Amino acid sequence: MDSLTQIVLGAAVGEAVLGRRVGNKAMLYGAIAGTIPDLDVLSKHFVDTVTATEMHRGFSHSIFFSVLFAPVFGWMISKVERRSRATAKDWSWLMFWGLITHPLLDAFTTWGTQLFWPFDIRLAFQSIFVIDPLYTLPFLVCLVLAMFHKRTSAKRRKLNDLGLKISSIYLLLTLVLKAASFYQFDRNLKEQGIDYREMNTRPSPFNTLLWSANIDVGDAYLIADYSFFDTQGIQFKRYPKNRDLLGNLQKNDKLKRLTEISEGWYTIQKKDDRLYFNDLRFGLMSLNPDEERFAFSYLLSPKNGDVKVKEIPRDRGDAKKLLSALWKRIWGN
Repeated sequence: MDSLTQIVLGAAVGEAVLGRRVGNKAMLYGAIAGTIPDLDVLSKHFVDTVTATEMHRGFSHSIFFSVLFAPVFGWMISKVERRSRATAKDWSWLMFWGLITHPLLDAFTTWGTQLFWPFDIRLAFQSIFVIDPLYTLPFLVCLVLAMFHKRTSAKRRKLNDLGLKISSIYLLLTLVLKAASFYQFDRNLKEQGIDYREMNTRPSPFNTLLWSANIDVGDAYLIADYSFFDTQGIQFKRYPKNRDLLGNLQKNDKLKRLTEISEGWYTIQKKDDRLYFNDLRFGLMSLNPDEERFAFSYLLSPKNGDVKVKEIPRDRGDAKKLLSALWKRIWGN
Protein backbone atom coordinates (compact mmCIF):
# COMPACT_ATOMS: atom_id res chain seq x y z
CA MET A 1 0.00 0.00 0.00
CA ASP A 2 0.99 3.66 -0.25
CA SER A 3 3.16 5.31 2.42
CA LEU A 4 0.34 7.29 4.03
CA THR A 5 -1.77 4.16 4.52
CA GLN A 6 1.14 2.25 6.04
CA ILE A 7 1.89 5.16 8.37
CA VAL A 8 -1.74 5.25 9.52
CA LEU A 9 -1.82 1.49 10.06
CA GLY A 10 1.49 1.51 11.92
CA ALA A 11 0.39 4.40 14.13
CA ALA A 12 -2.92 2.70 14.97
CA VAL A 13 -1.15 -0.57 15.79
CA GLY A 14 1.35 1.31 17.95
CA GLU A 15 -1.52 2.96 19.82
CA ALA A 16 -3.25 -0.39 20.33
CA VAL A 17 -0.07 -1.97 21.72
CA LEU A 18 1.36 0.81 23.91
CA GLY A 19 -0.87 3.88 23.72
CA ARG A 20 -2.12 3.72 27.32
CA ARG A 21 1.44 3.79 28.64
CA VAL A 22 3.22 6.29 26.40
CA GLY A 23 0.45 8.19 24.61
CA ASN A 24 1.15 9.73 21.19
CA LYS A 25 4.72 8.39 21.16
CA ALA A 26 3.21 4.96 20.56
CA MET A 27 1.62 6.33 17.39
CA LEU A 28 4.89 8.00 16.38
CA TYR A 29 7.03 4.88 16.68
CA GLY A 30 4.27 2.73 15.22
CA ALA A 31 4.21 5.00 12.17
CA ILE A 32 7.99 4.68 11.86
CA ALA A 33 7.71 0.89 12.07
CA GLY A 34 5.05 0.94 9.37
CA THR A 35 7.41 2.85 7.07
CA ILE A 36 10.60 0.82 7.53
CA PRO A 37 9.78 -2.18 5.25
CA ASP A 38 9.36 0.09 2.22
CA LEU A 39 12.91 1.38 2.53
CA ASP A 40 13.77 -1.52 0.22
CA VAL A 41 12.94 0.84 -2.68
CA LEU A 42 16.34 2.45 -2.08
CA SER A 43 17.91 -0.65 -3.62
CA LYS A 44 17.19 0.76 -7.11
CA HIS A 45 20.07 3.18 -6.57
CA PHE A 46 22.57 0.38 -6.04
CA VAL A 47 21.51 -2.56 -8.23
CA ASP A 48 20.09 -3.16 -11.71
CA THR A 49 16.37 -2.87 -12.53
CA VAL A 50 15.61 -6.59 -12.40
CA THR A 51 17.39 -7.13 -9.08
CA ALA A 52 15.70 -4.08 -7.52
CA THR A 53 12.31 -5.36 -8.70
CA GLU A 54 13.03 -8.77 -7.17
CA MET A 55 14.07 -7.19 -3.87
CA HIS A 56 10.96 -5.03 -3.56
CA ARG A 57 8.62 -6.47 -0.93
CA GLY A 58 11.08 -9.27 -0.27
CA PHE A 59 13.28 -9.63 2.82
CA SER A 60 12.07 -6.42 4.48
CA HIS A 61 8.46 -7.59 4.13
CA SER A 62 8.97 -10.97 5.75
CA ILE A 63 8.14 -12.52 9.09
CA PHE A 64 11.86 -13.20 9.46
CA PHE A 65 12.69 -9.49 9.15
CA SER A 66 10.05 -8.53 11.74
CA VAL A 67 11.24 -11.11 14.26
CA LEU A 68 14.92 -10.30 13.70
CA PHE A 69 14.79 -6.51 13.81
CA ALA A 70 11.95 -5.76 16.23
CA PRO A 71 14.21 -6.36 19.28
CA VAL A 72 16.97 -4.25 17.68
CA PHE A 73 14.66 -1.30 17.02
CA GLY A 74 13.00 -1.79 20.41
CA TRP A 75 16.35 -1.58 22.18
CA MET A 76 17.29 1.55 20.20
CA ILE A 77 14.02 3.27 21.14
CA SER A 78 14.47 2.35 24.81
CA LYS A 79 17.81 4.17 24.75
CA VAL A 80 16.22 7.27 23.24
CA GLU A 81 13.16 7.15 25.52
CA ARG A 82 15.02 6.53 28.77
CA ARG A 83 12.37 8.28 30.86
CA SER A 84 9.51 6.36 29.30
CA ARG A 85 7.33 4.01 31.30
CA ALA A 86 7.84 1.40 28.58
CA THR A 87 10.68 -1.13 28.65
CA ALA A 88 12.84 -2.35 25.77
CA LYS A 89 10.60 -5.41 25.63
CA ASP A 90 7.50 -3.20 25.32
CA TRP A 91 9.05 -1.19 22.49
CA SER A 92 10.15 -4.39 20.76
CA TRP A 93 6.58 -5.69 20.88
CA LEU A 94 5.30 -2.44 19.38
CA MET A 95 7.91 -2.55 16.63
CA PHE A 96 7.13 -6.18 15.81
CA TRP A 97 3.44 -5.48 15.24
CA GLY A 98 4.21 -2.29 13.34
CA LEU A 99 6.61 -4.17 11.06
CA ILE A 100 4.53 -7.32 10.50
CA THR A 101 1.19 -5.60 9.77
CA HIS A 102 2.84 -3.72 6.89
CA PRO A 103 3.42 -6.83 4.72
CA LEU A 104 0.15 -8.38 5.87
CA LEU A 105 -1.68 -5.41 4.38
CA ASP A 106 0.50 -5.48 1.26
CA ALA A 107 -0.48 -9.11 0.75
CA PHE A 108 -3.94 -7.89 -0.34
CA THR A 109 -2.45 -5.87 -3.22
CA THR A 110 -1.54 -6.99 -6.74
CA TRP A 111 2.22 -6.97 -6.11
CA GLY A 112 1.92 -8.99 -2.93
CA THR A 113 4.74 -9.78 -0.49
CA GLN A 114 7.32 -12.46 0.21
CA LEU A 115 5.98 -12.87 3.72
CA PHE A 116 7.66 -16.26 4.09
CA TRP A 117 11.08 -15.20 2.79
CA PRO A 118 13.55 -16.88 2.16
CA PHE A 119 11.01 -19.29 0.65
CA ASP A 120 10.08 -18.22 -2.88
CA ILE A 121 6.40 -17.67 -2.15
CA ARG A 122 4.73 -14.36 -3.03
CA LEU A 123 1.43 -13.86 -1.22
CA ALA A 124 -0.92 -11.68 -3.30
CA PHE A 125 -4.70 -11.73 -2.83
CA GLN A 126 -5.06 -8.91 -5.38
CA SER A 127 -8.21 -7.52 -3.82
CA ILE A 128 -7.21 -3.88 -3.19
CA PHE A 129 -5.30 -1.25 -5.17
CA VAL A 130 -2.14 0.21 -3.58
CA ILE A 131 -4.04 3.47 -2.98
CA ASP A 132 -7.64 3.14 -1.85
CA PRO A 133 -9.30 6.15 -0.17
CA LEU A 134 -12.15 4.01 1.19
CA TYR A 135 -9.61 2.06 3.22
CA THR A 136 -7.36 4.93 4.27
CA LEU A 137 -9.59 7.96 4.95
CA PRO A 138 -11.96 6.51 7.61
CA PHE A 139 -8.91 4.95 9.27
CA LEU A 140 -7.07 8.29 9.23
CA VAL A 141 -10.03 10.23 10.65
CA CYS A 142 -10.38 7.81 13.57
CA LEU A 143 -6.65 8.00 14.28
CA VAL A 144 -6.51 11.82 14.21
CA LEU A 145 -9.54 12.10 16.51
CA ALA A 146 -7.96 9.62 18.93
CA MET A 147 -4.79 11.75 19.14
CA PHE A 148 -6.69 14.59 20.82
CA HIS A 149 -7.74 12.50 23.80
CA LYS A 150 -5.63 11.69 26.84
CA ARG A 151 -3.73 8.42 26.70
CA THR A 152 -5.87 6.99 29.51
CA SER A 153 -9.15 8.01 27.86
CA ALA A 154 -11.56 5.21 27.02
CA LYS A 155 -12.79 7.24 24.05
CA ARG A 156 -9.25 7.36 22.64
CA ARG A 157 -9.08 3.59 22.75
CA LYS A 158 -12.52 3.20 21.18
CA LEU A 159 -11.71 5.55 18.30
CA ASN A 160 -8.48 3.75 17.53
CA ASP A 161 -10.18 0.36 17.71
CA LEU A 162 -12.96 1.65 15.45
CA GLY A 163 -10.42 2.61 12.79
CA LEU A 164 -8.79 -0.81 12.97
CA LYS A 165 -12.16 -2.58 12.76
CA ILE A 166 -13.49 -0.50 9.84
CA SER A 167 -10.30 -1.02 7.82
CA SER A 168 -10.21 -4.75 8.56
CA ILE A 169 -13.86 -5.23 7.60
CA TYR A 170 -13.25 -3.34 4.36
CA LEU A 171 -10.32 -5.62 3.55
CA LEU A 172 -12.52 -8.66 4.02
CA LEU A 173 -15.21 -7.03 1.85
CA THR A 174 -12.68 -6.61 -0.98
CA LEU A 175 -12.27 -10.40 -1.06
CA VAL A 176 -16.04 -10.80 -1.44
CA LEU A 177 -16.12 -8.22 -4.24
CA LYS A 178 -13.21 -9.96 -5.96
CA ALA A 179 -15.10 -13.27 -5.91
CA ALA A 180 -18.23 -11.57 -7.27
CA SER A 181 -16.30 -9.95 -10.13
CA PHE A 182 -14.61 -13.26 -10.97
CA TYR A 183 -18.03 -14.86 -11.28
CA GLN A 184 -19.15 -12.14 -13.72
CA PHE A 185 -16.05 -12.49 -15.90
CA ASP A 186 -16.36 -16.27 -15.94
CA ARG A 187 -20.09 -16.12 -16.79
CA ASN A 188 -19.51 -13.72 -19.69
CA LEU A 189 -16.67 -15.85 -21.06
CA LYS A 190 -18.94 -18.90 -21.07
CA GLU A 191 -21.79 -16.98 -22.68
CA GLN A 192 -19.44 -15.87 -25.47
CA GLY A 193 -18.08 -19.39 -25.94
CA ILE A 194 -14.53 -18.48 -24.91
CA ASP A 195 -12.43 -21.23 -23.34
CA TYR A 196 -9.57 -20.13 -21.12
CA ARG A 197 -6.71 -21.65 -19.16
CA GLU A 198 -6.42 -19.22 -16.29
CA MET A 199 -7.90 -15.92 -15.11
CA ASN A 200 -6.47 -13.21 -12.89
CA THR A 201 -8.69 -10.42 -11.49
CA ARG A 202 -7.78 -7.19 -9.69
CA PRO A 203 -9.44 -3.88 -8.71
CA SER A 204 -8.84 -0.79 -10.81
CA PRO A 205 -7.04 2.21 -9.24
CA PHE A 206 -8.53 3.88 -6.15
CA ASN A 207 -11.70 1.78 -5.88
CA THR A 208 -13.22 -1.69 -5.60
CA LEU A 209 -16.26 -1.11 -7.82
CA LEU A 210 -14.47 -1.45 -11.16
CA TRP A 211 -12.47 -4.64 -11.72
CA SER A 212 -10.11 -5.83 -14.44
CA ALA A 213 -9.25 -9.32 -15.61
CA ASN A 214 -6.39 -10.95 -17.50
CA ILE A 215 -7.44 -14.19 -19.20
CA ASP A 216 -4.98 -16.69 -20.62
CA VAL A 217 -6.38 -18.23 -23.83
CA GLY A 218 -3.21 -19.93 -25.05
CA ASP A 219 -1.35 -17.83 -27.60
CA ALA A 220 -2.81 -14.57 -26.28
CA TYR A 221 -4.32 -12.83 -23.28
CA LEU A 222 -7.74 -11.26 -23.09
CA ILE A 223 -8.10 -8.12 -20.98
CA ALA A 224 -11.44 -6.73 -19.86
CA ASP A 225 -13.06 -4.61 -17.16
CA TYR A 226 -16.31 -4.93 -15.25
CA SER A 227 -18.18 -2.50 -13.01
CA PHE A 228 -20.85 -3.56 -10.56
CA PHE A 229 -23.01 -0.86 -12.19
CA ASP A 230 -22.69 -2.38 -15.69
CA THR A 231 -25.87 -3.11 -17.64
CA GLN A 232 -24.23 -4.54 -20.77
CA GLY A 233 -22.05 -7.57 -21.38
CA ILE A 234 -18.29 -7.59 -20.88
CA GLN A 235 -16.10 -6.94 -23.93
CA PHE A 236 -12.75 -8.70 -24.12
CA LYS A 237 -9.70 -7.24 -25.91
CA ARG A 238 -7.09 -9.65 -27.28
CA TYR A 239 -3.34 -9.13 -26.78
CA PRO A 240 -0.96 -11.65 -28.45
CA LYS A 241 1.79 -13.01 -26.22
CA ASN A 242 4.43 -12.69 -28.98
CA ARG A 243 6.93 -14.77 -27.03
CA ASP A 244 8.61 -15.74 -30.32
CA LEU A 245 9.88 -12.16 -30.69
CA LEU A 246 12.35 -12.84 -27.90
CA GLY A 247 14.23 -15.46 -29.88
CA ASN A 248 17.36 -16.55 -27.98
CA LEU A 249 16.67 -13.94 -25.30
CA GLN A 250 14.21 -16.39 -23.73
CA LYS A 251 17.26 -18.21 -22.35
CA ASN A 252 18.70 -15.04 -20.84
CA ASP A 253 18.88 -15.01 -17.03
CA LYS A 254 17.33 -11.53 -16.68
CA LEU A 255 14.40 -12.50 -18.92
CA LYS A 256 13.82 -15.64 -16.87
CA ARG A 257 13.81 -13.55 -13.70
CA LEU A 258 11.41 -10.99 -15.21
CA THR A 259 9.14 -13.87 -16.19
CA GLU A 260 9.15 -15.11 -12.61
CA ILE A 261 8.46 -11.61 -11.28
CA SER A 262 5.46 -11.25 -13.61
CA GLU A 263 4.33 -14.78 -12.67
CA GLY A 264 4.10 -15.51 -16.40
CA TRP A 265 1.58 -12.75 -17.10
CA TYR A 266 3.45 -10.81 -19.77
CA THR A 267 3.48 -9.95 -23.46
CA ILE A 268 6.32 -8.96 -25.76
CA GLN A 269 5.80 -5.91 -27.92
CA LYS A 270 7.91 -4.59 -30.79
CA LYS A 271 7.92 -0.85 -31.60
CA ASP A 272 10.40 0.89 -33.88
CA ASP A 273 12.67 -2.18 -33.79
CA ARG A 274 12.67 -2.09 -29.98
CA LEU A 275 11.46 -4.88 -27.74
CA TYR A 276 9.29 -4.26 -24.71
CA PHE A 277 8.38 -6.61 -21.87
CA ASN A 278 4.86 -5.75 -20.59
CA ASP A 279 3.85 -6.95 -17.13
CA LEU A 280 0.09 -7.48 -17.38
CA ARG A 281 -0.61 -7.77 -13.65
CA PHE A 282 -0.99 -4.00 -13.26
CA GLY A 283 -3.06 -3.35 -16.35
CA LEU A 284 -3.03 -0.67 -19.01
CA MET A 285 -2.44 3.07 -18.73
CA SER A 286 -5.61 3.75 -20.73
CA LEU A 287 -9.16 2.42 -21.05
CA ASN A 288 -9.01 3.08 -24.77
CA PRO A 289 -8.91 -0.37 -26.44
CA ASP A 290 -6.81 1.01 -29.31
CA GLU A 291 -3.95 1.98 -26.99
CA GLU A 292 -1.46 -0.58 -25.74
CA ARG A 293 0.57 1.07 -23.00
CA PHE A 294 0.97 -0.93 -19.84
CA ALA A 295 1.53 0.43 -16.33
CA PHE A 296 4.69 -1.67 -15.98
CA SER A 297 6.74 -2.02 -19.15
CA TYR A 298 10.45 -2.67 -19.63
CA LEU A 299 12.66 -1.83 -22.60
CA LEU A 300 14.88 -4.76 -23.58
CA SER A 301 18.20 -3.77 -25.15
CA PRO A 302 20.34 -6.76 -26.26
CA LYS A 303 24.08 -6.07 -26.05
CA ASN A 304 27.12 -8.35 -26.29
CA GLY A 305 25.15 -11.51 -25.63
CA ASP A 306 23.36 -9.99 -22.62
CA VAL A 307 20.33 -7.72 -22.32
CA LYS A 308 19.87 -4.41 -20.55
CA VAL A 309 16.48 -3.96 -18.87
CA LYS A 310 15.10 -0.47 -18.29
CA GLU A 311 11.73 0.30 -16.74
CA ILE A 312 9.66 2.73 -18.80
CA PRO A 313 8.67 5.73 -16.64
CA ARG A 314 4.97 6.50 -16.32
CA ASP A 315 3.74 9.87 -17.56
CA ARG A 316 1.69 11.95 -15.11
CA GLY A 317 -0.43 13.22 -17.97
CA ASP A 318 -1.44 9.68 -18.83
CA ALA A 319 -2.33 9.06 -15.19
CA LYS A 320 -4.65 12.08 -15.13
CA LYS A 321 -6.42 10.92 -18.28
CA LEU A 322 -6.75 7.43 -16.85
CA LEU A 323 -8.28 8.72 -13.62
CA SER A 324 -10.85 10.74 -15.55
CA ALA A 325 -11.75 7.72 -17.70
CA LEU A 326 -11.93 5.45 -14.64
CA TRP A 327 -14.35 7.79 -12.88
CA LYS A 328 -16.74 7.64 -15.86
CA ARG A 329 -16.28 3.88 -16.31
CA ILE A 330 -17.03 3.06 -12.67
CA TRP A 331 -20.65 4.09 -13.10
CA GLY A 332 -21.37 1.50 -15.76
CA ASN A 333 -21.12 0.84 -19.50
